[in-house]
Amino acid sequence: MTEPRSIIAGVDADQPDVAAATTAAAEAFAGYRATTPEQRAAFLETVAAEIEADKDAIIEAAVAESHLPVGRITGEVGRTTGQLRLFAGVARRGDHLGVRIDPALPERAPLPRADIRQRQVPLGPVAVFGASNFPLAFSTAGGDTASALAAGCPVVVKGHPAHPRAGYLVAQAVGRAVASCGLPAGTFSFLLGPGYELGEALVTDPRIKAVGFTGSRGGGLALVAAAAARPEPIPVYAEMSSINPVVVLPGALGGDVTELAAAYVGSLTLGAGQFCTNPGLLFLPAGPDGDAFLTAAGEAVAQASGTVMLTPGIAEAYRSGTDALRSAGGVRVVAQGDDAGTDAPAPQLVEATTLAGPVIDEVFGYSGVVVRFDDAADLLPHLERLEGQLTATVHATDTDAEAARALLPVLELKVGRILFNGWPTGVEVGHAMVHGGPFPATSDSRTTSVGSLAIERFQRPVAYQDVPDSVLPEAVRDDNPWGLVRLVDGDLRLP
Repeated sequence: MTEPRSIIAGVDADQPDVAAATTAAAEAFAGYRATTPEQRAAFLETVAAEIEADKDAIIEAAVAESHLPVGRITGEVGRTTGQLRLFAGVARRGDHLGVRIDPALPERAPLPRADIRQRQVPLGPVAVFGASNFPLAFSTAGGDTASALAAGCPVVVKGHPAHPRAGYLVAQAVGRAVASCGLPAGTFSFLLGPGYELGEALVTDPRIKAVGFTGSRGGGLALVAAAAARPEPIPVYAEMSSINPVVVLPGALGGDVTELAAAYVGSLTLGAGQFCTNPGLLFLPAGPDGDAFLTAAGEAVAQASGTVMLTPGIAEAYRSGTDALRSAGGVRVVAQGDDAGTDAPAPQLVEATTLAGPVIDEVFGYSGVVVRFDDAADLLPHLERLEGQLTATVHATDTDAEAARALLPVLELKVGRILFNGWPTGVEVGHAMVHGGPFPATSDSRTTSVGSLAIERFQRPVAYQDVPDSVLPEAVRDDNPWGLVRLVDGDLRLP
């Protein structure tokens, strides 16, 4: 087996390791960005195959470190390799290059037009921070890494300390792919170490040109501030906090209320609620039907048991958050599940009369807040007061169409993804998905961290004016050697 040539520091990486990794990434950039669409696609597919070759060891390590079940981690392997293959397809098609050509018009009056061509180019080395709640799909070879590599950017990953062994095994798989595809060694590096100093050193290193992050609001904002304070500020694409409101309209309560409540609690407690899209806030109609839903949901929460959370720190933060929520004014505890120990606190459901303070703060875990409303006119001001979110969900029937239409313009300004008659946990990886939203859900609401559009985070446009065809990059040459779909004089041209 080919030995990996990438820098993979499995324990106690320090600032010299950061400098070595970023230097290697900067040196690799010219060679890696010059790869063809086919070469880049083949590399991403090789990464996927190498991860699959080691999946048994990776799954074993991730289960032991995260306390997540084998089925969940096995699914994450599939999602991780699926993302890599999705971006391999994106790289191979070349649509992300966004080629636009305005041919010269020398006879145009009163002034001739120059020949102008445009394409997207990669930004440069990217720092990716692994997430705690997805040991694979949002970590070492997750969506940020896959999209940055597809764009032509070398990647330096800061592994998450919650799952060091799993991250290291995946990093070795990526390193083998780098070597077997004959790519520059610095195309990928992996650093693991405690504390915030390593991350700050990575973000402030002048060779890093963009950052991908999934985690807490405090952590994300610290990286944004550090990146903005550099002599050359760089973009930080941070996915941070969200309470993902759910609106139940009256018509949705006309069916099996118990079944609907059970589905809500299932989404709330899934994975101990440790999802970015956990439905932490639910708006419920006042009246007998709403009362029945709340009773059924409370019974389901009361029957739920605490689950060991990802880390002791997350469990401690969950306890602090739920304590603050229960002690807030206007809050009533509807139900609480079984507390299964220090690292497995109880699920809870509370009802609140106002949207303020701890009621609208994210509690990372299986804590739900219910707010009652009388009608749509009462509901809209509540939604308008919310911060930016990743998702909003509406449960409705045809009888609620008028109210639902009134909600959409408000929700469009508040969230990145609007769902009807479903639950926000479970993010499909595809071309149309948006996993982002207005601040503070993310630091940049114009993009997504899941789906093929994510590649645009790590590119920028360049225009070429009157450049001879023999000098032009392949993507914008007249003979279109890569067979790209291009926009020529405003018209879409197939290869």
